[in-house]
Amino acid sequence: MAYTVTPTPPGPVGSQYCVCKVELSICGQNLLDRDVTSKSDPFCVLFMEVNGKWVELDRTETAVNNLNPAFAKKFIIDYHFEEVQKLKFALFDQDKSSTQLYEHDFLGEFSCTLGMIVSSKKITRTLLLGNGKPAGKGMITIAAQELSDNRVITLSMAGRKLDKKDLFGKSDPFLEFHKPGDDGKWMLVHRTEVIKYTLDPVWKPFTVPLVSLCDGDVEKLIKVVCYDYDSDGGHDFIGEFQTSVAKLCEAQDASPLELECINPKKQKKKKNYKNSGIIIVKSCKITRDFSFLDYILGGCQLMFTVGIDFTASNGNPQEPSSLHYINPLGTNEYLSAIWAVGQIIQDYDSDKMFPALGFGAQLPPDWKVSHEFAINFNPRNPFCSGVEGIVQAYSACLPHIRFYGPTNFSPIINHVARFAAQATQQETASQYFILLIITDGVISDMDETRHAVVQASKLPMSIIIVGVGNADFAAMEFLDGDSRVLHSYTGEEAVRDIVQFVPFRNFRNVPKETLAKAVLAELPQQVVQYFKHQNLPPINSEPA
Repeated sequence: MAYTVTPTPPGPVGSQYCVCKVELSICGQNLLDRDVTSKSDPFCVLFMEVNGKWVELDRTETAVNNLNPAFAKKFIIDYHFEEVQKLKFALFDQDKSSTQLYEHDFLGEFSCTLGMIVSSKKITRTLLLGNGKPAGKGMITIAAQELSDNRVITLSMAGRKLDKKDLFGKSDPFLEFHKPGDDGKWMLVHRTEVIKYTLDPVWKPFTVPLVSLCDGDVEKLIKVVCYDYDSDGGHDFIGEFQTSVAKLCEAQDASPLELECINPKKQKKKKNYKNSGIIIVKSCKITRDFSFLDYILGGCQLMFTVGIDFTASNGNPQEPSSLHYINPLGTNEYLSAIWAVGQIIQDYDSDKMFPALGFGAQLPPDWKVSHEFAINFNPRNPFCSGVEGIVQAYSACLPHIRFYGPTNFSPIINHVARFAAQATQQETASQYFILLIITDGVISDMDETRHAVVQASKLPMSIIIVGVGNADFAAMEFLDGDSRVLHSYTGEEAVRDIVQFVPFRNFRNVPKETLAKAVLAELPQQVVQYFKHQNLPPINSEPA
């Protein structure tokens, strides 16, 4: 997404890799009519590229006599942000009962990445024949939806006048929440902490996924059991009751819900038995625990900027020993890093215009050192069209600059941070900025860089650093706050870890996709962590 200046800590989220299931709904429009006496009977086949070959994943039902089918069968795919997942949708006119596709007439196909679909939420594209020409007026529409119930329930519970179970003192009560299991038995879902020596406990509020508590069905019966804790594990039963999440949700801060805690044995024995105490639901709230995919499907754009190190330690780009030397295959470690990260992120930016900046070089005509220059030499419009545009601008600029120094990171970090700061004025989860810095060595302005990173940690921004060559990258590891919190020279702590560093040398002899997985693994949780910290839901989110 092109952007221009206008004049004016929570815990980790999700697993290391962003894996969830996406449901794809398929419709066709104006399909080719291959049948002589009636209309085509189309079905759609989904392929995924695996190791350079198209592998069939699934196929829809056949829509009889229909050139504008809306298929009931959905395709369900595991979504991996850090991978390029290439898909192909091919439509056929069913002629026979054969499962062999060559037995059926081809109606056209469309190929794209899963990232393209989820970043748009819904796309309509022209179907193509094998020769690349349009399949008549045939079109395909693909809509994506995340398959997960992201609702969580937060309960605040207390008790009053619970039965006394200890001989020499009061009870030590705790609650257990159960739901019906598939085998008909009650299954434990959550256990509160123990409150010592009281018949009037107040438990800490707790949050559990709604799917865990009631399988997402607010009308489903759940059982709440109250026990008196014993250190030997033989906890004494105080009482229980059955309810539903819908009932619990009647509790409001101003008017708590009171439920009788019943001991069935006592109830049978004693005629005047009322209860074994009251369990109070002080408040019950259902909210959504938004995922990375929720934000992307909600319209959040990932704004990608590249920063390239042109300091003298890289070596003369005309010589094969230089890290900037472009080999006969047309690549080097800088280009490999740009491709690996860029080809993933470009799917999440609608206009695919990316600023590409350089640092540490002397520029014509006066040969002054710059630590923040457009590699297309157009400071007013540093944008390159797609990853290909960045690669072309990089190759074109090499002969026209002089490698120099020092290696200063802070100007480029602050450059992107200015745009990220501006995006926060919208107060919506609409943009998140990613700066890829590719460098060969030691940072010269470490204090300023640390300060810049700490300030950037408050913004919708992440920094990926790829170290090329064989230098000592200890300083980069220091910036990547996986093991300790980063501090500015002023003593201020980073609000969150936003730097991911990887040395390219660890990925020289592995498939290029492995580098992308390593550098982008933390990004989804960084995006979610930031927007949650700011209490910003996805733009088009539904209420819980």
